[in-house]
Amino acid sequence: QVQLVESGGGLVQPGGSLRLSCTSSEIFVSIYTMHWYRQAPGKQRELVATIQTGGSANYTDSVKGRFTGSRDNAKNTVYLQMNRLKPEDTAVYYCHAHRVSTPRSYDYWGQGTQVTVSS
Repeated sequence: QVQLVESGGGLVQPGGSLRLSCTSSEIFVSIYTMHWYRQAPGKQRELVATIQTGGSANYTDSVKGRFTGSRDNAKNTVYLQMNRLKPEDTAVYYCHAHRVSTPRSYDYWGQGTQVTVSS
């Protein structure tokens, strides 16, 4: 069973910053498209950021300009830098790895890390 492990969540005041990390002991994340999702209480899980294998990233409109996804292949780790955090960013954040291959595609998830933005 392949597991992704997220870390870096916590309690932060509005306007503050956090950096989330995602790594795995079983796969090399460098060959996977990586995603960050989040899920707030009572809401559906939403895609926050996509990090391509080449390092480029795309973001949902609500976090664009505040969040930055990146990779460090030497550390087998992907990151989500979150700046100017807002209370509406409060959620459990999940890391996801995806790769299209033969004869099937691969999808792996982390357990989630809690981010709480509150004064």
